[in-house]
Amino acid sequence: MRASGLALGERMPELPEVETVRLGLEPVLAGRRLTRVEARRPDLRFPLPVDFVQRLTGARVLSLSRRGKYLLAALDRDATLLIHLGMTGRFEIEGAAAPGAFALAAPADPKHAHILFETDEAARITFYDPRRFGFMDIVDGGDDRLAGLGPEPLGPEFNAAFLGEAFAGRRQSPKTLLLDQRIVAGLGNIYVCEALYRAHVSPLRPAGGLKRRELERLVSAIVEVLREAIVQGGSTLRDFAAADGALGYFQHSFQVYDREGDPCSSPVCRGVIVRTVQAGRSTFHCPLCQR
Repeated sequence: MRASGLALGERMPELPEVETVRLGLEPVLAGRRLTRVEARRPDLRFPLPVDFVQRLTGARVLSLSRRGKYLLAALDRDATLLIHLGMTGRFEIEGAAAPGAFALAAPADPKHAHILFETDEAARITFYDPRRFGFMDIVDGGDDRLAGLGPEPLGPEFNAAFLGEAFAGRRQSPKTLLLDQRIVAGLGNIYVCEALYRAHVSPLRPAGGLKRRELERLVSAIVEVLREAIVQGGSTLRDFAAADGALGYFQHSFQVYDREGDPCSSPVCRGVIVRTVQAGRSTFHCPLCQR
């Protein structure tokens, strides 16, 4: 039984999509030994380590975790396999259980099958990446890419007090700052737009001017949106699918994202969703509900 993984067309995966992929891969990778590793090209976005295959073959995956938008496979060799999905990264699993009663993604094109892992439980895990914006690396100890990340938005360190300190004196918008991975790890355009709407906070205001009650609403909205999106398997834009082959469906819950010109979903509001551009990214919001 083959099951599709993550595939994203024109945007980087956000925390819910990466976490959905992690949840799908964990049963077939965590605790398993990699009996065969094949790199069908020497690079993805960046060159693979020269000893990539040798270091991974025979290694046992102790755990599979996520940090921000990265997947981390801790190995029994005092090293970690670091994975970033890029814009079109996708895993397919053969030998897994049937994915359940969801619509499934179309099979990936074999010509884009770049990395192959086989485990001692006969699972075959293939990484596809048509545009090759993803990458894999083997790291020993700490890594600068992870050290510079802000707290996890679903972790205990992310609260109104933290966000107030991060926003203090800043004239940039809350939307722009929340997309900065050094402030909060894993957030992206879709879920920040949705959270700001739920919190009734304008994405155009200076972040330093937000009051404590607004910060509390915003933190609660971010956590709520992310948890809902993970349960629903992320957002399917173009060809996203989870690691069990199921298509994400949080996009059916969008209240503002990609809804320019639609009426506000609040029954007590007569506003219309507008689109603006901030730091090169589309922002969707209701000017009446979000002030």
